[in-house]
Amino acid sequence: MTSTTSLPFVRPIEHGIHVIDTGFHRPVFDAAYLIVENGRAAFVDTGTNDTVPRLLAALGAAGLGPDDVDYVIPTHVHLDHAGGVGLLMQQLPRAQLVVHPIGAPHLIEPSRLMDGARAVYGAEEVARTYGDVVGVPAARVLRTADEMVLDFAGRPLKFLDTPGHARHHHCIWDERSRGFFTGDTFGLSYREFDTPQGAWIMPTTTPVQFEPDALRRSIERMLAYRPERMYLTHYGPVTDVPRLARLLLDQLDAMVALALALPDDARRHQALMDGLGAIHLASLRAHGSALDAERVGELLALDNELNAQGIAVWLNRKNREKKTEGATA
Repeated sequence: MTSTTSLPFVRPIEHGIHVIDTGFHRPVFDAAYLIVENGRAAFVDTGTNDTVPRLLAALGAAGLGPDDVDYVIPTHVHLDHAGGVGLLMQQLPRAQLVVHPIGAPHLIEPSRLMDGARAVYGAEEVARTYGDVVGVPAARVLRTADEMVLDFAGRPLKFLDTPGHARHHHCIWDERSRGFFTGDTFGLSYREFDTPQGAWIMPTTTPVQFEPDALRRSIERMLAYRPERMYLTHYGPVTDVPRLARLLLDQLDAMVALALALPDDARRHQALMDGLGAIHLASLRAHGSALDAERVGELLALDNELNAQGIAVWLNRKNREKKTEGATA
């Protein structure tokens, strides 16, 4: 049997969990997870179609085959988390897709999901980065419910409905490891920003369903479990959860305050970009990061762009709601 340590993109950690670098965008940017329990396997998040060979290689290196996979579990249906689900499911004859009920229709018939991605990234970028997303037969789809517990080979996995980043987002509580698989709900923590103080973290507010109040409630709900670790998609497991939660929520508050103070005009997007960059740079300096501002900007360029877009969608929605309330008052 080949050890997963011989695969440069796989890192085995405790409790039968393997972190797989999907290779999306840059190294150690986007993770999928393989959980092995009593000779059975489950994947949490999949990356894109290009990741599928890595996922299957990690499975084989763990001494398992396609028939040994019981579940494929995307945390939500954004394509960096779930774009490879359909192609992977074609290779796993016994697996069920376990997905949030709001996200399930988009993985069964992905046309609207792809249209949404094209609206954010553009058609050429979506074709280049994600390819053709494959649908999953409805009969193979298991929809989760809030606080549902899935028996994975004797290992309970509990699902919490965690909106805020997206309404089709759930997080998975693994009692065995005292950790949550958090998708994007508990933010982004890139290893380039680690310092002697530990990991650094920031919120992600990408289009189109960012809701800050719901996000705060989802984070606080997970904290009530007193988790010892969080398994982030971007990137990898982090500990020292209470400190990271304070850092995450402080920045979320600053991002919302910035957004609400800006006029709704043609300069708003750039003002959001500049303001978000300043919030995160200040937080990194307080964290002890010695990276220069240019390098920080490079590493966070994609996130700041998408976060600014997501915040703008939220602001526009709030403005429409105010107008509707005023018209009916």
